[in-house]
Amino acid sequence: MHRELTVAATKKKASKSKNATKNTAKKTNTKSASNSEALPSSEELQKIYSDMLLIRRFEEKAGQLYGMGLIGGFCHLYIGQEAVVTGIQSVQEKQDSVITTYRDHGHMLACGMDPKGVMAELTGREGGYSRGKGGSMHMFSKEKRFFGGHGIVGASTAIGTGLGFSHKYRGDGGVAVAYMGDGSANQGQVAECYNMAALWDLPVLYVIENNMYGMGTSTKRSSAGEFYRRGEGYGIPGEQVDGMDVLKVQAAARQALDYVRQGNGPYILEVKTYRFRGHSMSDPAKYRTKEELNQFKQDEDPIQKIKNILLDQGIDEDDLKSIDKDIKAVVKDAAEFAQESPEPHVDELWTDILVAVKE
Repeated sequence: MHRELTVAATKKKASKSKNATKNTAKKTNTKSASNSEALPSSEELQKIYSDMLLIRRFEEKAGQLYGMGLIGGFCHLYIGQEAVVTGIQSVQEKQDSVITTYRDHGHMLACGMDPKGVMAELTGREGGYSRGKGGSMHMFSKEKRFFGGHGIVGASTAIGTGLGFSHKYRGDGGVAVAYMGDGSANQGQVAECYNMAALWDLPVLYVIENNMYGMGTSTKRSSAGEFYRRGEGYGIPGEQVDGMDVLKVQAAARQALDYVRQGNGPYILEVKTYRFRGHSMSDPAKYRTKEELNQFKQDEDPIQKIKNILLDQGIDEDDLKSIDKDIKAVVKDAAEFAQESPEPHVDELWTDILVAVKE
């Protein structure tokens, strides 16, 4: 399998003797290079297909429940971007931590969080991961090392840098995977995080999900230069990868995580992707043409791409339909649980405000 590599900078700190033996990323003079890797096994491909399809079907159901008035507040769907988190999560290790922005349902499912608990949180029910008090943008799982979606633009990057510090302090071999959008990447705190992570060689993989639009503004109008090169001034290597191809994302993430895990410090992975829905459920997305959207749906759907590979390998289409049927049943159960779970008791208004400190 071929993939496009765009390594932006060499991680060099010659003045520090402790870094003399580090494996550094090689700087290239061109924007692309190629790398061949074996295609994953049929079982692995089916797992990837199933994971992406779960996110797609879950988000479609969430959109339906929102339209029925059962989900309140903001709701940002991940439809179209499934290959990003699926590819990265597939090569992470269990000690790694994850934090993302408010477009977070897919990340929760990819981390292995229960669809019932995620959907119940969307409907504001007691059975949700934040007991119905967080909603779409604020749910967490200590067990899965998922530290949330966050509604503040750029906040996930800052907290993710802190998670990286925690991994280094504890010496647990973990990497903090900190997602941000292209809009978040323009925040000043992101530059501060790059500086701090580079100074302290923190194990952080910064993932920029570039879906071409920061809310309704095209990146061509809002963002100068290339996002993956934003770390050059700090000696942080970066790479840009096709986020509509889960296998390319997987290969790039494997390389990036290996680099960080070996003690080389942070890495920036820009994943060029595209969302098939508006910024949120309330966004009519009039800032892009129907022709553009249809072209991406027809030619770049990441789930259809992996499905085509499976069919080419001889997998029976009925088997893939069976996978889809099973996933729809899981999502249906999650939706029923989310509607049947009781609303939080009024006493919950006074819980989770302060953290008890052991004396």
